[in-house]
Amino acid sequence: VMAIGRSFEEALQKAVRMLDIGVQGVIENNFPKDKEAFLKYITIPTPKRLFAISEAFKRDMSVEEVYKLTGIDPWFLHRVKHIVDTEKKLNVKRGTLNVLKKEELLELKQLGFSDKNIGKIIGKSEMEIRDLRKKYKVTPSVFQIDTLAGEFPAKTNYLYTTYHGFHHDVTPLEKKGVMVLGSGPYRIGSSVEFDWTCVNTALALKKHKKKSIIINCNPETVSTDYDISDRLYFEELTFERIADVYDFEQSYGAVVSVGGQTPNNVAQKIARYGIPLLGTKAADIDRAEDRSKFSELLDTIGVSQPPWNAFTTIEKAIDFASNVGYPVLIRPSYVLSGSAMNVCFHEEELRRFIQKATDIGREHPVIVSKFIPEAKEIEFDGVAEKGEVQVYAISEHIENAGVHSGDASVVYPPQKMYLQTERRVKEIGYVIAKALHITGPFNIQFVAKENSVQVIEVNLRASRTFPFISKVTGINFAEKIVDAFFGKGTKVTLEYPRYALVKVAQFSFARLEGADPILRVEMASTGEVACFGEIEEEAYLKALYSTGMKLDKKSVLLSLGGMLNKERFIDSARTLIEMGYTLYATKKTSEFLIAHGVENISVHKVDEKKTPTVLDLINSKQVAVVINLREAYDEKGIHHPEAVTAGYLIRRAAVDKNIPLFTDLNGARLFVKALSMYSLDDLQIKSWKEYK
Repeated sequence: VMAIGRSFEEALQKAVRMLDIGVQGVIENNFPKDKEAFLKYITIPTPKRLFAISEAFKRDMSVEEVYKLTGIDPWFLHRVKHIVDTEKKLNVKRGTLNVLKKEELLELKQLGFSDKNIGKIIGKSEMEIRDLRKKYKVTPSVFQIDTLAGEFPAKTNYLYTTYHGFHHDVTPLEKKGVMVLGSGPYRIGSSVEFDWTCVNTALALKKHKKKSIIINCNPETVSTDYDISDRLYFEELTFERIADVYDFEQSYGAVVSVGGQTPNNVAQKIARYGIPLLGTKAADIDRAEDRSKFSELLDTIGVSQPPWNAFTTIEKAIDFASNVGYPVLIRPSYVLSGSAMNVCFHEEELRRFIQKATDIGREHPVIVSKFIPEAKEIEFDGVAEKGEVQVYAISEHIENAGVHSGDASVVYPPQKMYLQTERRVKEIGYVIAKALHITGPFNIQFVAKENSVQVIEVNLRASRTFPFISKVTGINFAEKIVDAFFGKGTKVTLEYPRYALVKVAQFSFARLEGADPILRVEMASTGEVACFGEIEEEAYLKALYSTGMKLDKKSVLLSLGGMLNKERFIDSARTLIEMGYTLYATKKTSEFLIAHGVENISVHKVDEKKTPTVLDLINSKQVAVVINLREAYDEKGIHHPEAVTAGYLIRRAAVDKNIPLFTDLNGARLFVKALSMYSLDDLQIKSWKEYK
């Protein structure tokens, strides 16, 4: 993130809020009372170090002491201490709003304290502090960055707010401007895909004679380039700042549906404040985001969903799980990337994950739903106007349900979907659009098994697949979103193309020491690639090569947990042999392959004293690919968790040695099939226009 202010304190506290990690400033932390416990965060650089330093000053450590432990220049330490000392003085005024004088409030704002932070310290609400500020006329100035160093009048578009000023560098756009709320920092779950939709939304506003006002705080995005929008605020995506910009600009309205989850999370607040939302109403957004309300809606309109319930106590959640049968999925509301979501296979896991997910209670109930193993996951991306779908596209995951949509390989058009399933998916998409009165973008995730179609969730915002779908169809979905906002939508029926596009995720497991490179319902990928091909297999292989996959030898290590995985992969193993690959296999996998006439070389377990062990093989890079399939379910659908160690060590070693790793059966089988059909030289190089 990039924060701009007229004092270091102001910019620093802004930057901390921009991170969107749930804190209001440097003084917010929950370090233990034990001095040694928080001192380690000072001596060892971690993301918590800044907060540990402020805690040190709270506990009356000197600048000199902290300097010796950190090596941070004392000038910066004095600035952090200034924030802490001011907060200590403010603490004395707890519960006494009227004693907060104008000069004191201005000083707090100049030091970067948010209204919410000030309110929390003195025991008042954010809106009470805001009202007091406006009464005192303590409002931010809008300044423009002079990128020409004073040599010529600055015309660049970088704006920021500050409390160290008494004028504005620009005049309001008034009703001509539309605020487009960006996605904030790039992180797992929110990256360039949302920025694509923000940028294209801003550009499409010109068609409707509106000026774009982008609010975003990431210097690496296209949306924060000076020439993309008519007005750019390098600012935090908090209610306070959005309301400040609105008060100054008197905008036509705000777009909260193209920047991912961050803007969605402030939709209710800014709507209550009186900021018009372009598109779907805040109340309908809440009906989709609140797991309990949404599930009730599905029941009302007769749309099938996995059995679910909301719980305020762990014991009742456990009773429900016992009744519907494990595995179950736990999910909090208003989250992105499956944050704190988990599939639980037994009571002990359920207890542990619920406690991790939320402080369960009336304020934070947790939704527990039945998880359906061995099911297909389907994406429905659409744009609607007043509940009528204008354009939509259906894509499918290559991996089975249980892998987050941000980590899954996605293919368009769908390759293995029954016609009846597709019809039902479309039907439900239309019914939900009408029930939620959707205007603008939406994404529905389905789970399908044996023609039974159920809804997992609906997001009333652009999804991370919007740019993917726009590229493969040639229809700019962002332009359709803006047309819908202004009542100018036109219905488009998409025909399936005679080619395929496959999106594959990119991971950073190699940089995360000790992380288990396995795909779950909580997102882990840090990027993605997508490639065209005449058929799915060509597009998938191209995409894998695009992630940096290299196949420098014809040898594969197989470690197939569970009888089902072994049986389902046996044909692929035969294909590898026919292609001239040498197969290495762990003991039980090797025995199974031999019994079915597939030649292989057996390798020893890690804990065996004989060599070579499976790790020796990987560490010496004798294999080009590792296929490690965990034992998941037996033929009765009963879960069998493997002993942590062996599989984890294989997966971790493959990642550390940069050897391609497949942990999903569907992905592994498709990879082998593609490899048998295409050599590197067979993959066609065509422009996007040639496919179109």
